[in-house]
Amino acid sequence: MLDVNAGPRRIEFSLVSAVYNVARYLDDFITSVEAQTFDLSAVEVIMVDDGSTDETSQMLKAWEVRRPDLVTVLTKENGGQASARNLGIEQARGRWVSFPDPDDVLAPDYLERVARFIAAEPDVDLVGCARWVLDDASGRLTDTHPLRHHFAGGDRLRDLEENPQHFYGSAPVAFFRRQRLDDLGLRFDAELRPNFEDGALCVRYLLGSPGRPRVGFVGSAHYHYRRRNDATSTLQTSLAHPGRYTDVLRDGYLAVLQEAVDERGVPPEWLQNHILYELSWFFSSQDGASSRGSAETAGVADEYHRLLGHIRRLLEDDVIEAFTVRPMKRIWKDILLHSYADAPWCTPYVRVDRTDADQGLTRLVYHYTGDAPAERVLVNGVEMSPRHAKVRDIAYHGRVVMRERVLWVTSRANVRIVLDGRRLPFRFDQPSSAITWLKPGRVRSEVAARETTHPMDVPSKASGVSAGDRALVRIARSRLFRKYAKAWVLMDRIHDADDSAEHLFRYLRDERPDINAWFVLEKGTADWKRLDSDGYGDRLVAHGSRDWKLLMLNCRHLISSHADHPVVRPSAIMRLTGQRWRFTFLQHGVIKDDLSGWLNPKSIDVFVTSTPGEHASIAGDHTPYRFTTKEAVLTGLPRFDRLREIGQRVAPDDRDLVLVVPTWRNWLQPPLEEGSQRRSVHPELFASEFMTSWRAVLESEELAQACAAQGLKIGFLPHPNLQPALEQMQLSPHVVPLSYHGQDVQEIFARAAVLVTDYSSIAFNAAYIDRPVVYFQFDQERVLNGGHVGRKGYFTYERDGFGPVTYDAEAAVKETITSLTHGRDPRPEYAARNAATFPARDGRCRERVTAAIEASTRRLTVAEAAEPVQTAVQPA
Repeated sequence: MLDVNAGPRRIEFSLVSAVYNVARYLDDFITSVEAQTFDLSAVEVIMVDDGSTDETSQMLKAWEVRRPDLVTVLTKENGGQASARNLGIEQARGRWVSFPDPDDVLAPDYLERVARFIAAEPDVDLVGCARWVLDDASGRLTDTHPLRHHFAGGDRLRDLEENPQHFYGSAPVAFFRRQRLDDLGLRFDAELRPNFEDGALCVRYLLGSPGRPRVGFVGSAHYHYRRRNDATSTLQTSLAHPGRYTDVLRDGYLAVLQEAVDERGVPPEWLQNHILYELSWFFSSQDGASSRGSAETAGVADEYHRLLGHIRRLLEDDVIEAFTVRPMKRIWKDILLHSYADAPWCTPYVRVDRTDADQGLTRLVYHYTGDAPAERVLVNGVEMSPRHAKVRDIAYHGRVVMRERVLWVTSRANVRIVLDGRRLPFRFDQPSSAITWLKPGRVRSEVAARETTHPMDVPSKASGVSAGDRALVRIARSRLFRKYAKAWVLMDRIHDADDSAEHLFRYLRDERPDINAWFVLEKGTADWKRLDSDGYGDRLVAHGSRDWKLLMLNCRHLISSHADHPVVRPSAIMRLTGQRWRFTFLQHGVIKDDLSGWLNPKSIDVFVTSTPGEHASIAGDHTPYRFTTKEAVLTGLPRFDRLREIGQRVAPDDRDLVLVVPTWRNWLQPPLEEGSQRRSVHPELFASEFMTSWRAVLESEELAQACAAQGLKIGFLPHPNLQPALEQMQLSPHVVPLSYHGQDVQEIFARAAVLVTDYSSIAFNAAYIDRPVVYFQFDQERVLNGGHVGRKGYFTYERDGFGPVTYDAEAAVKETITSLTHGRDPRPEYAARNAATFPARDGRCRERVTAAIEASTRRLTVAEAAEPVQTAVQPA
């Protein structure tokens, strides 16, 4: 233990913590403070209760009574974290002050490590400690903070002018000289919300250093930052706050940059890197499958982009280019460099980013701002059209900031791209990140080299692959397993079937035995037993088994209704030889929302669509998807063929279900079990608005009476992700629980007198067989503004939906009863929408999908590659 108490008592550290409604976490924080190995007689803890309404106040007072030598509790009306911290600063007496959050935890030697560093480096201006991430759900602690590399090389003092990739902006994990805060008149900005109040204080503090700013990066001092399971921390909820896109940019980033310009002429490079790091999160928050908000959904898109343009003008081009603090995509840098400039711009090269050896095509990509450049594609010196082409809109926070041109051209000839009269070179991005520049005439030879088929590589001993698996790779192509040669491998979910992959598999075995089709499923499941009893047992392969590995090592086409990672890139196979198959995405339903953030990174060779609107949203110009008419085919879902047959077979008088089918919610979804597609029940599901809202419909006495009068039952069929909760629900006697497992779901749809759902694509199933639909969207604003998977797409429920849209349980019940009163068929306006959405309902979806998969491997001649494919509006 370090003793700093020689002589009269001196306070070395003041820990000021702003506290608001953290009772459930407070014991952990208190325990971690009292467990410090540093002499606590040299520490004061100032807890500022910012108007808490839970048990926080009582817990703080009890701590103060028990440890009056250590703890001081201040109480104020709720005014925000900044005002609470500022009150604490006024009371602080320590030589150094820090601002730990009360829902986090300090490692036992946290203060001792900091004190030792200060003793060794007495001229340090600010001390920053390492943030380790504490997962609230599992209790797991990981060194995964994005800035962890700042602490590489041990505890070190960094001169930020000499090390501009280093900066520090987290007040809870920083130690400031208290006297300097007073001398500079620095306090937290109470108006700067919802974030960057820490960063602004740190930046101004470092800009006010008497010399070159020196920061101690003390990686040995561990601060455990809690990632809350309910996503309610300030950081986690900030993306939905309008101030993040206006106040933070104007009064935070722009203000500190301008202050540095006024004082120095140019912002220091470390400050520019700090701001670039902050801006990178505005990009990455929009690139995933979903987001919790954006400038567009907050209603401040114009102001956000105006401010970002001002900030951009204070950042130097070479600093943006050299930024490596956090991985920054090339497109993000190009947007910052060019999208806020007055002049149009185009990439000075064409990127070759994918080849299709089977068809003999290469994908070329370039980006531009402003008007599209005049484009010419020259094949062996002759101007030709690309086989497939589109313009993709790249939008962030409600504005198209750049466009991407995607071209599929022949790889069997010399190709040149001429833009605005200038020939562009080609660039290949290698896996090693090295860049190969090629003259236009060399593209053919480079692509040919990449298309060369090599024997399957056997992993080395050093790869970590077991001897048994290495042996499998050696024998996979032997005569012993010729039965798997050029296999078409079909699967729905790992643990269940009865989706489009199963329906296509049955068609292939019954109608196309010349295709070597196999079905993968977890052995012993109800669907395995069902398929086995139907006579397909000799074509079932157990997922994860030895035979499955041998099958996948011979796989020609992987065909699935799902594109989850365990399906498309199973780790057990990727470790052996990587992905060697072509992937067909059959889809689980009809896409109506913008899922580009989830789907664009996936390698999809055939992308099944079902309606003209859906197809256009995927393959058309000025959509967010990278896919073209090469991948996207308008065929209809394979399962639609049987659905049509059953729908025609069930007469109106036999439709005996009010079918309630809610979809899942991203914020109520625990992660997938490792290597599986199974999920557990979210601990807050049953008390959530989601569950209480749906229960209000299910348990409506008025609806129950209306159903009883017509001899109907209420069937409850939650999304597969919510099925585990079904066993724990105590449903009313008049509600029948329904499952996707062990039941014919299509029969259930066909029996629907009316379908009540929220955002589920299952409504398209009902429309396909002309069953009435009622939408219940009590949380529409949250779901459609990025809270769930995907964002608003081409489909608008009020304009395009297959039934009335309601926003509360009472209205949902009323519209359901109205629909039942009308009869068993949709009202005329919705019947017309059904017909327009599905212009061809002919029972040939499986046939078209099979033809599309076969066509995807047909080698094109140079002449065929120059015949552009027109976007179809109806199935052939």
